[in-house]
Amino acid sequence: MLYDDIRRNKRNSFLIILLFIGFIVFAAWVYATTMGLSQGESVSILGVSGAVAFVSAFVGYYSSASIALLMSGAKEVPRENPYLELHRIVENLAITAGIPKPKVCVIEDISPNAFATGRNPENSAVAVTTGLLKMLEKSELEGVIAHELSHIRNFDIRMGTIVVVFVGLLAMLGDIFQRTIRFGGISNSRRGSGKGQGALILIGFLFAIISPIIAKLIQLAMSRQREYLADASAIELTRYPEGLASALEKIVKDDTRMIHAGTATAHLYIASPFSDEKEKSFFKEWFSTHPDPDKRIGKIRSLFGAYSGAAAGVSGK
Repeated sequence: MLYDDIRRNKRNSFLIILLFIGFIVFAAWVYATTMGLSQGESVSILGVSGAVAFVSAFVGYYSSASIALLMSGAKEVPRENPYLELHRIVENLAITAGIPKPKVCVIEDISPNAFATGRNPENSAVAVTTGLLKMLEKSELEGVIAHELSHIRNFDIRMGTIVVVFVGLLAMLGDIFQRTIRFGGISNSRRGSGKGQGALILIGFLFAIISPIIAKLIQLAMSRQREYLADASAIELTRYPEGLASALEKIVKDDTRMIHAGTATAHLYIASPFSDEKEKSFFKEWFSTHPDPDKRIGKIRSLFGAYSGAAAGVSGK
């Protein structure tokens, strides 16, 4: 089952890359058509967009982890106090998970949260906020770290980190279309007239709207189920469901918003970094990048009986 999930995640990562390249080229075609460019200009635009899409995909695959860490304000910390215990927890759980120890990073932020990033277990990192370190007990911190290491072992991080770059670019494309149309980027000489003009403008507006929607759908499609899977995998690593359940309760109850969190990186975190998304409503639940916290915690605690005789946390073994 685990290996099937890993193969699926690897396959989906490359599928997302191919779809992204195709979408960028399609976006260039829509732009050229809307602007009424000549055939030669359109070919040039398509060529440039194809090259940009390929380079973006290359950067997304090899450098997206560094970009995600930079965007979140995460910095690697040394294996010494006050972060020595954090390093030890990561080391112990990495050994249990059978993966190399990832880089250990800390985000200076009072909001409690954490995420993992990287393209594979050999090139990965775990980042936690200072607020998380202050708030959680050791067994709770182990649950959170085990959850993030499960993302690494399951290759969720490859898809999640690549999406960071792609979501940002899609949002930028939508903004370009809106500004181009709003401020008269389509010249009168190239617009045409009548129905043709209206159709071209409509295409431009539709694309400006569709770009951020597609970005959001990509996040939703990959985020919720992988969180449940990582929760279950974390329990297998720690043999103590209550640690993770209690940690999630504390994280969700906190009403502070992360300083450096943005829409491009929101899906990476163990819980939504936006305080308004923690408030329950049907609309917010439907469009949230994370599962409903109560349902999630309930599922975790439902597994408590299977490990009722286990020690509390890896460190207690």
